[in-house]
Amino acid sequence: MTSHGIDSTTEGIIESGPFQGSFTTPRYPVISPSSAAASRLADQGDDIIVPPAEQQRTQQTSGPVVLAEEPRSTAVEKFELVRKWSLNTYKCTRQILSEKLGRGSKTVDLELESQIEILRDNKKKYENVLKLAQTLSTQLFQMVQTQRQLGDAFADLSLKSLELHEEFGYNADTQKLLAKNGETLLGAMNFFISGVNTLVNKTIEDTLITVKQYETSRIEYDAYRTDLEELNMGPRDAITLPKIEQSQQLFHSHKEKYDKMRNDVSVKLKFLEENKVKVLHNQLVLFHNAIAAYFAGNQKQLKETLKQFHVKLKTPGVDAPSWLEEQ
Repeated sequence: MTSHGIDSTTEGIIESGPFQGSFTTPRYPVISPSSAAASRLADQGDDIIVPPAEQQRTQQTSGPVVLAEEPRSTAVEKFELVRKWSLNTYKCTRQILSEKLGRGSKTVDLELESQIEILRDNKKKYENVLKLAQTLSTQLFQMVQTQRQLGDAFADLSLKSLELHEEFGYNADTQKLLAKNGETLLGAMNFFISGVNTLVNKTIEDTLITVKQYETSRIEYDAYRTDLEELNMGPRDAITLPKIEQSQQLFHSHKEKYDKMRNDVSVKLKFLEENKVKVLHNQLVLFHNAIAAYFAGNQKQLKETLKQFHVKLKTPGVDAPSWLEEQ
């Protein structure tokens, strides 16, 4: 490849021709300088801005950016929390698996465990009673609505059928009386359902939440107890002694937590049993007396039963006052 001389008007253009020479000694192209291109480069040199010497020294002496101490300490604390949580989760998971596989030991309070098992079994039975009572209340409500409509139909026919005026009138009064007594019984049943629902879904459920916390603390206690036992069975040297001391501290901490949760569960189970007997006694007496008075046709006894337990009936067709009316 060759190029023209300096006198050529073409600036920096390289012309290629047929290759001549051997492959071992390649010939490189020779670029001839151009006067026009050199002048343009000289003009562009005036546009270059050189920073002052002080600014250059300032840029050279600027050091690395140092992070603030507060964000760094916060990050360290978060990392430490995550590390402790991961270690605790690993130990508890290992303890659960070892118990299920029959390889690990488990701390059991036989008396407390039996009470918890009875509570869970009773909760299922109370939930079934609550479901059946709600079904009966729905069916009774539908029957009351049908009796009221049937009484209105008999009353209408008594006015239009002179020959059967008295017969239709008797039946209309009977159906209306049954509907009225049904509404009274419905109020007693709804009061019974409300009491059982509060007992099952609030009182018992609150106790079971404490039981779950107790079971979690028991697993943590057994996990750290097993960890300490394994360390005590190993050699004692300068490396293992600090680990054993730290494990003992964690073991005592989780033992205190376990003892506290066990005491809390015992207290809640005791109060729950007392509250359950008191609530269910009143609710069952109300339910029995209301059902008996309804099917006996004793309207007076039915009303007295609701008055005895301070059950207020909602007047049919009357809605509760709005917030604006109450104000």
